[in-house]
Amino acid sequence: MVRAVKRHENGFISDPVVLAPHNHVQDVLDVKERLGFGGIPVTDTGAIGGKLVGIVTNRDVQFSSPTLLLSEVMTTQLVTAPHGTTLPEANELLRVSKKGKLPIIDKEGRLVALLARSDLLKNHNYPLASKNPETKQLYSAAAIGTRPADRERLKLLVEAGLDIVNVDSSQGNSTYQIEMIQWIKQTFPKLDVIAGNVVTRAQAASLIAAGADALRVGMGSGSICITQEVMAVGRPQASAVYAVAEFANQFGIPVIADGGIKNVGHIVKALAMGASAVMMGGLLAGTAETPGEYFYHEGVRVKTYRGMGSLEAMEQPQSNGAGKSGKKGKAGPVENAATSRYFSESSTIKVAQGVSGDVQDKGSVKAFLPYLYTGLQHSFQDIGVKSVQELRTGVMNGVVRFEKRSPSAQLEGGVHGLNSYTKRLFA
Repeated sequence: MVRAVKRHENGFISDPVVLAPHNHVQDVLDVKERLGFGGIPVTDTGAIGGKLVGIVTNRDVQFSSPTLLLSEVMTTQLVTAPHGTTLPEANELLRVSKKGKLPIIDKEGRLVALLARSDLLKNHNYPLASKNPETKQLYSAAAIGTRPADRERLKLLVEAGLDIVNVDSSQGNSTYQIEMIQWIKQTFPKLDVIAGNVVTRAQAASLIAAGADALRVGMGSGSICITQEVMAVGRPQASAVYAVAEFANQFGIPVIADGGIKNVGHIVKALAMGASAVMMGGLLAGTAETPGEYFYHEGVRVKTYRGMGSLEAMEQPQSNGAGKSGKKGKAGPVENAATSRYFSESSTIKVAQGVSGDVQDKGSVKAFLPYLYTGLQHSFQDIGVKSVQELRTGVMNGVVRFEKRSPSAQLEGGVHGLNSYTKRLFA
């Protein structure tokens, strides 16, 4: 998945898929099935750095026999750019030439990089995408646990191009996580580490001292989490975000509000409390891009949504069909991401800290995220601020203030006095 993200959008592609003239059409078809694209440069060596002799596209192989050599079907009349061409210059050449790929070659005609027209289109359609300023690739992040096996997994992720790792634990202030953060910083010093979860200054201090680059804040406040109810552990989310952000900001460490985000207003409140970002697991759970199939429940189109602390998650065997307990269905300890997160791999008796349920269909994130973004802009407009930083400054200076609302005021602030109504959030 990390490789797929890194290949999804690029500036200059420094490690493109390259084939040789003796490869076959079937090799191109295999690449397309595996990676999703078919425009592949052909060099005499079949590798980057070899002399460019052609390029093979989907049209070249569309009606060709899979056994044909690429030397028989590849395009040899190419538009190229010399090594040293800037990205804006290369993009303009790609636009004018109307080609799908632009090979970058050195003085000897050797392939040194590649530029794709699809990336130019993605950059035009999604100008606000978070990208590495040097490579122009999308940032890629992954979550790991704190067990020894996660270290080997992280090595593979970094090799694939990982930018950010999220060390995931229900209670982040543990010796497991502190040791994991220290190891990551020693082994991969350039890798950004998000640590957590925490809800107090003391917890935050331990992880910051270990080397955390950002903190996730929240315990028991998620829509499918029952930690506060069952364990009597946690903290109100607004208080947790405010306390941790106030402390972490002294060290330049951003915080992520994790839990309790149900609408645009909650995002605004989290940012006002000092958060730099928000987790939106429950809010995005019903979108088309999330895992799972839609089904109907009481006439409403929904998707299953479960907490990592739910019994359903903790009892699910590994993807190979069995956890350490052996075959699926056999009683005993099960090790998976859920049990690791709650430190219960070796426990035969599982104590649930989450539930399973379903969430209503929200359509595609391509429509839902712009709604959230636009809603945030409208909220800032109503408050009278132009940016997140201005919002925070206003809160610190007392210009933007929080005010307690009585139950009557809360009722008055919602829909009331109607016999029936339809609540549509966006169109």
